[in-house]
Amino acid sequence: MFSKRAWGSLVLAATLLVSAGCGSKPTDSNGSNESTNAGSAEKTYKIGISQIVEHPALDATREGFIAALKDAGLVEGTNLKIDYNNAQGDQTNNLSIAQKIAGDKDDLVLAIATPSAQAVVQQVKDTPVLFAAVTDPVAADIVSSMDQPGGNVSGASDTNPEAIAQLMKFISTDFPNVKKLGLIINEGETNAVVMADIAKKELAKYGIELVKAPVTNTSEVKQAADSLVGRVDALYVTLDNMVVNGFDAVVQTANDKHLPLFSSDRDTVENGSFATVGFKYYDHGYQVGQMAAEILKNGKKPGDMKITVPDKLDLILNEKAAAAQGITITDAMKAQVKDQENNIIK
Repeated sequence: MFSKRAWGSLVLAATLLVSAGCGSKPTDSNGSNESTNAGSAEKTYKIGISQIVEHPALDATREGFIAALKDAGLVEGTNLKIDYNNAQGDQTNNLSIAQKIAGDKDDLVLAIATPSAQAVVQQVKDTPVLFAAVTDPVAADIVSSMDQPGGNVSGASDTNPEAIAQLMKFISTDFPNVKKLGLIINEGETNAVVMADIAKKELAKYGIELVKAPVTNTSEVKQAADSLVGRVDALYVTLDNMVVNGFDAVVQTANDKHLPLFSSDRDTVENGSFATVGFKYYDHGYQVGQMAAEILKNGKKPGDMKITVPDKLDLILNEKAAAAQGITITDAMKAQVKDQENNIIK
């Protein structure tokens, strides 16, 4: 039999042994607690988006951006929160949105279209900013250099001057009767002016005159298009947010008067323009989304990221628009389309 003293010693030893076994959990090589690591929540990122207006090209840009983030493991509703703001084409709203975003605690900001980017970069100074659907970020004073943007801003331009040059050459070659090309334009929009200047320079090589019909708001687009009837041989629309917002009115005039209508992006071709040299805006947005993932997940600085331009250009034709505008699509036209399956729209 154990004595009372021996029994007490045995109980004390057992107590100490149990205490040692039920103490703190083992730590990893950094000294952190394993259970703490296993239970820690994944970071949720917040992105603020400013978009100047709703139209297919800009909407597709946003969709591509979000898709790229998802493919990189940043999923809205899981570890990503998106604050989407649309100015509905109003410059007062545009500035208010930029000011609001500047006061938010976002991990990154995306500005879609030139006016949105201009407002955002003026207001947001510390948070990483990316832009998309901007024609000329240098001319718009968004960045000082395409190769070395510096600061907290980078992104992707949606215009390669070569696309405009190719489209103007297509018009001169395949539409020899076009001597005057009518352009509906908001001359207060930097991107529209830049593209118009490039088009004018290219058209001059072929002896074609660019005739402008200015607008100051979307409600004037139909009147401007109608004012060109009888004065020009075809119509042209750039990546002009105000004009594209009223694009259906331009299509109506082109179809009613059998005027060939040319534009600057695939989405407007899908919506009634006859032709462009361009690319998919979804892919454009996806490219910017990949940049965002690099910033958020790998710590890259926007200012160190070169601004990109579209490099996969192709002629895009719309057969229904051709019929509506009295255009016969020739074999020579079709031969210029590299991806005929996707870029000859039925």
